[in-house]
Formats: sequence, C-alpha cells, structure tokens
Amino acid sequence: MHPQFDRRQLNIQPLSARQSKVAIEDIQITPDATVRPLPAQYRAILTETVARIRSARAAGKPVMLAFGAHTIKNGLAPVLIRLIETGWVTHLATNGAGIIHDWEFAFHGQSTEDVRRYIAEGQFGIWEETGFNINLALVIGAYEGKGYGESIGALIENEGFTIPTVAELQSQTTGAAADLREVITQFQLAPGFRKVPHPFKRFSVQAAAYRLGVPFTGHPMFGHDIIYCHPMNCGAAIGRTAERDFLAFAYNVNRLDGGVYLSVGSAVMSPMVFEKSLAMAQNLHRQHGQRITNHFIVVVDLAASSWDWQTDGEPPMDNPAYYLRYCKTFSRMGGQMRYVTADNRDFLLNLVQAVTGR
Repeated sequence: MHPQFDRRQLNIQPLSARQSKVAIEDIQITPDATVRPLPAQYRAILTETVARIRSARAAGKPVMLAFGAHTIKNGLAPVLIRLIETGWVTHLATNGAGIIHDWEFAFHGQSTEDVRRYIAEGQFGIWEETGFNINLALVIGAYEGKGYGESIGALIENEGFTIPTVAELQSQTTGAAADLREVITQFQLAPGFRKVPHPFKRFSVQAAAYRLGVPFTGHPMFGHDIIYCHPMNCGAAIGRTAERDFLAFAYNVNRLDGGVYLSVGSAVMSPMVFEKSLAMAQNLHRQHGQRITNHFIVVVDLAASSWDWQTDGEPPMDNPAYYLRYCKTFSRMGGQMRYVTADNRDFLLNLVQAVTGR
C-alpha cells in the first residue's frame, strides 16, 4: 500500500472568508433578456433545432441538455429553469464543477475563486461549508438511493437533510448505511433534521429540477472537484450516486431515437458519457433488430472549428481539427450533428426565446 495524504490535517476555512469573483444577483440572465442574434451561418441551425425539439416533445421523446460549469457561472440558471418548467428540455446533465457552482450560488450567493491566489496561499478549494454540505448530502443521498444531482437538489430545495440515528443504521447491512454511520460518528452529527438555509435557492437549477421531478444528473471525475479536499469526502458515496446518474442518463439516451441532444460548452464530460451510453443503447436495440438513427445532436462551443463536420465527415489524423474531442466524438454517434460556434449565453437565450415563442 502506498502512503496516503491525510485530509484531516488541513486548515479548512469558512466559505465567508473566501473572496469570490462572481455574485449571482449581479450576473443572472433572465429568459426574456435582450438577446444578441447568432451569426447568420448558425441561425438556420437554431431554426432546425427548435423544429426538432418541438417534434421530439410532440412524440414524447427526450430533449437532453448537457452543459459545462460555465453555463452556471455565466448566470444562465434562470434560462435552464425556464426550459425545464415549460417542458422543452426533459433532462439536464453537468459535471462536478457545475454541481458545485449551482450549490454555492444557492447557499452563499457567490461562487468562483481566484485559483492563482488561493493556490499560492494553500487555500484553494479548502472551504468548510462547500466540502461539508455537498459531501454529506452525497453520503445521505447514496443511503437514500438518490443520484448525484438529485442529492444536491434535495439539499437545496429542502434546505437541509435528515440524519438517521446510529442505531437505525446499525440494523442495516448495506455499504451505504455503513458509510453514513461512519460519517455520523466521525463528525459527531446529531440525528434529526439538520437545517441548512439556502437564501438564494431560486437561482438553483438542481433545486428546480428536484422540485419538478426532472432528471438532473451529475457526472464527476474523481479528484477533479474541490469537495475532494474535505475530510468528509466519501469515495463510495460518490461512486454510488454518480453510477445512478450515469444509468439515468443512459436510460434517456436509450429513448433518443426521434429526440434531441444538446451539448453546450462541455469539452470532455458530455461527449464521453454520451458515447458510452449510446453504445449500451445500440447494443439493446441491435438485439431486437433495431438501431437508434433518428437522433439530432447540436454541439455548442466558443472554439471555432476549421472543419465542416456536417459535409466532410471526420478529418484525417494529421489535421488539428481531428483532436477537437467533442466534434470528433459526436460526429461518430450517428444521427445528425450540427456544430455552432457561440457563447453559451447567446445560444441558450436564442434557444429559449425561439422555442417558447417569446
């Protein structure tokens, strides 16, 4: 066995001591805000996307929206909430950072730290409330059978969580019960409802999704997020909740024939999780002599693509465009793929206003 870093020795500071770079009340973008039109070459794709979304929903097919953390950091939570409230989007998915920014905005009203400064000070990501509450919500969520995003959404919407007694947990033999019992004992948590006020929860997409019963799945990668710096972090709980979310994601990909998949500002998580989910879905369909072929994929990112993926297919390996992961992966996924070079604020505002007829 190799030596292990002991997180219990960390000097963990309160979140109030952190100078955050973004305040949610300063950056929120309402769905009815004035929108900057997309460049002319992408307007036709927007029109096509809206038509495909309306067709998918009329047929009862999913419309999935996977997004990177900057969608939350850019204040687009109200736009995402409008899309799920109106039923035009039926599944939201993000990475671990998206989960954290959404929670910090709901709890603290602020998020995002100066990485250069706090790395130099030995304090980056080592904040008590973020690490304590998100990790505890995941341990409790794993015990309750919830997914990753659902666990955090429940914490925000309910403004707290219920902690069972140690005696209650000792009577159970599951690993999730053992994990929760260990956390309760180690951190001396009192049983009953533990109140955690979230004064800005109206800005939380996870809370809205939980309230509306819409899947909001979290797809973290171990060690990528600041919650791994806190001693309450429990790898087994991360695994249990993230696995549930992966399978919930794959369930809707399995229904995607005739549906729409939107990937906005996610360079790695979205294409990788989609790829494996579609592989499993095609496996099931092929067993019955079927295939998923009528799915529509829209990929949105700020990076300009020098390659026409729609017309010319996949570039050769000596072309730098070949290594644009999200385009390369999604171009291999069958169906129809469109690529839009745009700021996520411009694309999602144009989309919500066009699809809702505003």
